[in-house]
Amino acid sequence: MSAQPPAPGAPTANSYAGQPVTSPAGPPAAAATTAGTTGGAMSNQNLNQIVTDYLLKRGFNRTEEVFRQESKHLGNDGKPVQQLANLGPKKYSRAFRLLKEWVENNLEIYKFELSKLLWPTFVYSFIELVGNGYTEEGKLFLKEVGQHFQTSHADDLKTFSTITLPQHANENPITKLYKENKYRIPLNQHATGDLFNFLERESDQGGSVLRQLLVTYCQIDSTARGPITPFSFEAVFRKSKNLEIEEIDAKEGIPGVNIGLSNKDILDPAAPLSLGPLPMEADLRDDVRAEIEDEERRNPPPPGGPSLLEELDQKIKREESADAPNRADLPLPPSRPRDIMLEMQKLRENRDRFKIDGRTGGVGVPLAAVGTSESYIRVWSLDGKALPSSNAHEKGAKFNSRKLIGHFGPVYDISFSESASGPPQKLFGDEGRQNAAIDGRPKLLLSCAGDGQIRLWSLESWTCLCVYKSHDGPVYRAQWGPHGHYFLTGGYDKVVRVWMQDHASPQRLLVGHDTSISAIAWHPNGMYVFSASDETDKSVRMWSVVTGGCVRVFTGHTEHISALECAPNGKILASADIAGNIFFWDLTKGTRIKRSRGHGKGGIWSLSFSVESNVLASGGQDGTVRLWDVESPADPHKAAQQAGLDAATAGTDIAISGPNGEASRLNTATSGQPTTAGATTGPKKKSKEVMITPDQISAFPTKKTPVTKVKFTRMNLVIAGGCYDPDR
Repeated sequence: MSAQPPAPGAPTANSYAGQPVTSPAGPPAAAATTAGTTGGAMSNQNLNQIVTDYLLKRGFNRTEEVFRQESKHLGNDGKPVQQLANLGPKKYSRAFRLLKEWVENNLEIYKFELSKLLWPTFVYSFIELVGNGYTEEGKLFLKEVGQHFQTSHADDLKTFSTITLPQHANENPITKLYKENKYRIPLNQHATGDLFNFLERESDQGGSVLRQLLVTYCQIDSTARGPITPFSFEAVFRKSKNLEIEEIDAKEGIPGVNIGLSNKDILDPAAPLSLGPLPMEADLRDDVRAEIEDEERRNPPPPGGPSLLEELDQKIKREESADAPNRADLPLPPSRPRDIMLEMQKLRENRDRFKIDGRTGGVGVPLAAVGTSESYIRVWSLDGKALPSSNAHEKGAKFNSRKLIGHFGPVYDISFSESASGPPQKLFGDEGRQNAAIDGRPKLLLSCAGDGQIRLWSLESWTCLCVYKSHDGPVYRAQWGPHGHYFLTGGYDKVVRVWMQDHASPQRLLVGHDTSISAIAWHPNGMYVFSASDETDKSVRMWSVVTGGCVRVFTGHTEHISALECAPNGKILASADIAGNIFFWDLTKGTRIKRSRGHGKGGIWSLSFSVESNVLASGGQDGTVRLWDVESPADPHKAAQQAGLDAATAGTDIAISGPNGEASRLNTATSGQPTTAGATTGPKKKSKEVMITPDQISAFPTKKTPVTKVKFTRMNLVIAGGCYDPDR
């Protein structure tokens, strides 16, 4: 065909054959070149339209009809378009890519729900390929497309990799579940309409294949509820009000198969969680076992006493619980010799701990640190040993305390990295070598301040190793994870961030609070974190570190939430506020267990659980450290009797025996003031008395020191600290 329409009066046969038209202005080639340069490259669609108009003008109706039919199967480049029906097994990969692209380019409000179509489309496409004998095409499809589901369906992908023949697909229990049951997909009614319009519009490009898969194997359940996303108003409102989940959302997917993050996980406040301890790395477990066997062969345990090997076996047995998380979901760096030493020391501490039932005992801690409003950090040695230093110019120097300078605002929070008490130790096999003994002291310190920075400090060189910047405003809380490497921060910008030690940017942004973050905490297995916000929000949220989604919302506080702590057993969360209330929450059910009261006005600033998770220590502005029985009284009459005893003893001084025989005086009728006699000054005010609930075990008053930090060690010793206030 010619690049230009023929001139009027030119021979018809020659013009249609594509021969150039002679022009007196110059040679044909020059004319064609000029036209192409000035007019630009003409698209194939325009050329087809020109030819069609010419044929109609000349009356070649039959020729025009044939030409129009043939043009339908040409692309923009003029090449024939291959029909989807003629692609054979490749039609499934093309259809999946078409669906994935449409979902990713859809409105953000519908994207989460529409993404539920991808997994069943992938599964049933693979089953169709293998079932029809396309073994190699099925393997290629699994390799190319399956990588999109590696995070949420790793186990299923491993199962599918073993299915290579039609009889495998018919006999495998997983594929049988998919083939014998309809995969139910709940969608908002507007998203459902968009889906059907898309399938009809793209019928020739892959919509027909998708429609055939959905009609044959799936059931689309349209609902009038609002769109669902992890942070949508619909999800947050339903969780906060503990509303029952709708039937179509509860029946999503197929019973017995993994469907990933479901609507039930988002909407149901009682969605299942993995609250068990994180299993130990296999290589680390083997190395620890070998070290323990070598040590106990040389130094057998005392007769009748438990061995470290028995303690290790009990720990492994506890880790293999039904609700244990998958270690592969939380990437951690490979273990080092220091990790072996730390695990062995933890086993010793756990074996030799004083198992408390309302009493404490144990050994001290080696280091303490404080952050100040003058922007510096002070670290002290508490065991009488000089602080180590790796600096060459400080060789031989002995320091009992060190100052860390670098922040430009008040230091709001600090956190030591993982550590263990006890003297430095050598691993088995290093006794005769020059290798230094491994010290269990913390090596790193984390700090956050009003300058919006998080700093990582070395406790060997006493220098700042890294500055993490991402928060918009002051950072109020920073805390290491239970396994190190990860840490958590929260501040004025309402966003909780999860960081990795070796990355300068946060790995997770946990968005959902309406006001600034006032408290944070880690779950003992490291798979979940908790955050609380102040002012108008006053909610506690539980987040998944793996997915970044909110899995629980706890509401009930009416005052500023000042402290959070999760029990070592991973089942209970404690939260405290400035009104002196402590709420205990059941993480499995997502409900409140009880409320404990006893602290005076001013706030509870710190909480800590014992190793057995049956005792909670709290420290507050009223200058007392209090111990609480975590388990609610089983006998209501006992609770009533205890309440009567409290009423009968109101206004009297009760003697509490101290650790060395001294007696402290506790006044139970201070009116809205600290509950200690030493902290009560001036005449009594005629205000409402502080009620003490019967689950309080004991209270330890200070004279003029509000308690800002309490901590149970792994040996069940309670350490408390605060800032001395002479004006109290």
